[in-house]
Amino acid sequence: MSVAKPGATIRYTAMRIGIFMGSLVFVALLIHFGVLPKGLGGSNGVWTILLALVVSAPLSFVLLRNQRDEMSAQLINRVDNAKAKLEASRTQEDGVAAE
Repeated sequence: MSVAKPGATIRYTAMRIGIFMGSLVFVALLIHFGVLPKGLGGSNGVWTILLALVVSAPLSFVLLRNQRDEMSAQLINRVDNAKAKLEASRTQEDGVAAE
C-alpha cells in the first residue's frame, strides 16, 4: 500500500471537476454543431449538463483510478488515527475511573 499524499481529496475533486468541465464544453460543442440533439423547449442547459455527467463519469472512473486510491488511503489513515485517539481516550478514562 502506498503512502497517501496530503491533499489527495482536494486533488481528486479538482481533477474530477476538470473532467466534468471538459465534458461539458465538448457536449455543448456537439450540440451547437448539431451532432447531438438539443433539449426540448427551454431544457437545453439541463440536457447539456446531464449529457456531460454521463460522459464524465466513466472517464473519471478510468482516468482517476490512482488519485481515487490515494484519496482512499488518506481517508483510511484519518479514520485509523481517529479510532486510535478514541481508544486512547477510552483507556485513559477507564484508568481514571478505576482509581
